[in-house]
Amino acid sequence: MGARPGSGTVVAVLVVGVAAVSAAAIFIRFAFASAGSAGPGVALLLAGVRLGIAALLLAPTWPGLARARPRPGAFAMAVLAGVFLAAHFGTWVTSLAYTSVAASVTIVTTNPIWVALFGWLWLGERVGRLTLGGILLATAGGVLIGLGDAAGGSAGSAPLLGDALALVGAWTVSGYFLLGREAQRRGLSIGQYVAVAYATAAAVLLPLPALFGTPYTGWPLAFYGYALAMALTSQLIGHTSFNWAVRWIPPVMVTLAILFEPLGSGFLAYLFFGEVPAPLVFAGAAVLLVGVGVAVLGQGRR
Repeated sequence: MGARPGSGTVVAVLVVGVAAVSAAAIFIRFAFASAGSAGPGVALLLAGVRLGIAALLLAPTWPGLARARPRPGAFAMAVLAGVFLAAHFGTWVTSLAYTSVAASVTIVTTNPIWVALFGWLWLGERVGRLTLGGILLATAGGVLIGLGDAAGGSAGSAPLLGDALALVGAWTVSGYFLLGREAQRRGLSIGQYVAVAYATAAAVLLPLPALFGTPYTGWPLAFYGYALAMALTSQLIGHTSFNWAVRWIPPVMVTLAILFEPLGSGFLAYLFFGEVPAPLVFAGAAVLLVGVGVAVLGQGRR
């Protein structure tokens, strides 16, 4: 399994991961603008191309994967994690066509609650009271960020639909993280695991745009460029960082770190799109920070 990394290394990797995924919503908005469309077919195409590029870039890991001898169930869990990842991107990317960046990202990062719940129901993992209180407090801060964003007049064309899609994205990404941890615990390395998961997600997503009559070619070069940017940063750096960290620390702690994504995405949305955060957003950020601190403190006392 390898030597356990120090806490400083884990924190540094999570910081890099959060920074990388914070740019995803911005790239998606730019991709929609370059395509002149933000319909479901275009959203699914963007998600599929993103995962497809990431999978191709991981092709050098496949020879080692063929020789891997993990424990039973590892490959099955990696494949199922890829299906969950495809569902996550299919719903979340589409949500950005209907609701604001901050609202979508805030809802999709409520996964600390769902990871704790699913981990308890599926794996029998218990969460201490202090950690649970921190999770709830941090998530409440995230909700305040989303409410403040909507109150600021940037809710999008169909916010309820977009918010619902983002919620499904939160559920599916929670399953993805839990399955990914189990696949690595059963013997797959981080490179082997993400190669299987990303390729599976791409295989699930890429046929779907055709169902909406969306062509795969003929879009502006910038559209594919933004998909490439997401594959290199948000996917290979961001998601892989989280998948690596979830092997060494509880998934709940990783998803708590991801709660900082709305802050980064909201700041970038302000810079590029003029989406001005409302005062409630700043209040929510303060609550979120306190909640994360309480949860980390509680985790240390387990």
